[in-house]
Amino acid sequence: MAAGYGSPLPRMQVLHSIDALSTLSGPLALAVGVFDGIHLGHQEVIRAAQEHATQHHGTAVVVTFDPHPMQVLRPGSAPKLLCGSRHQQLILAQTGISCLLACPFTAETAKTPAREFIQKLVRASRPLGCISVGYTWSFGHGREGNIHLLMEMGQEHDFAVYGVPPLKVDSQVVSSTLIREAISRGDFSTAATLLGRTYSVFGTVVEGQKLGRQLGFPTANVAVENEQLPPLGVYAVEARIDSQWLPAVANLGRRPTVAADAEPSLEVHLLNWSGDIYGKDMEVRFTRLLRNEMKFGSLDELKAQIARDVAAAK
Repeated sequence: MAAGYGSPLPRMQVLHSIDALSTLSGPLALAVGVFDGIHLGHQEVIRAAQEHATQHHGTAVVVTFDPHPMQVLRPGSAPKLLCGSRHQQLILAQTGISCLLACPFTAETAKTPAREFIQKLVRASRPLGCISVGYTWSFGHGREGNIHLLMEMGQEHDFAVYGVPPLKVDSQVVSSTLIREAISRGDFSTAATLLGRTYSVFGTVVEGQKLGRQLGFPTANVAVENEQLPPLGVYAVEARIDSQWLPAVANLGRRPTVAADAEPSLEVHLLNWSGDIYGKDMEVRFTRLLRNEMKFGSLDELKAQIARDVAAAK
């Protein structure tokens, strides 16, 4: 599913209003859901729409919500995401999806009746060929919308409905919650199994204190989207800059040797590579934990340990 080494990044058309669906060539096959992480279960919902679009010479569109509804409805208890909006677009493009509708989600949106939401999709599509959802998915004001309402409206407006049953792996239903729990304990193997790809985070390279450069190991400081992170520590990783995957070592931590009570940050040292990457996007795939974060008595001790970390990563 992931793009290979040196392969170009896929491009995607991103729409920001339901009315914009009218610009697409129908029939439209809509895969609708939150799709946080685009895990194996989500991929089945999306695949159903893709297959319908192929059979009927239409366009497959993923319809999701931005921001994540929980960040609006219950911001205090909203979970960390498995992928932010830009990361989500990148992953979707790698599944073969060329168009995404990111519906703006506000407190007002949450009050929209389920039937009205579907009617808007029907009116905007030229025409609407199908809607694919997870069988247990609910939507609309008070979560009143479900697969039964969709099937009823499909008969009224002549569109097909695919209710994709929950996907199980090792007798467990694949869910974003399970994946978040695996990542939070550093279990990358389980996360990869449920995601269908290696777990990664995504962000933009920003300027830091340049301490790594002073120590002889320049690092890229990655401002990660609001994504679930593994435990603090030093990791062997792969980092993508533009379309190229590069071996690297990453420190995810508070830098206790040089800072006090700092917020966790992700610093990536690319192996056998140099160049100016400020402002560029970087995707970081975690391979394995090299060691836990620790505080050193001096910068010389820290420098010696970083050299050992780099050797271990190589």
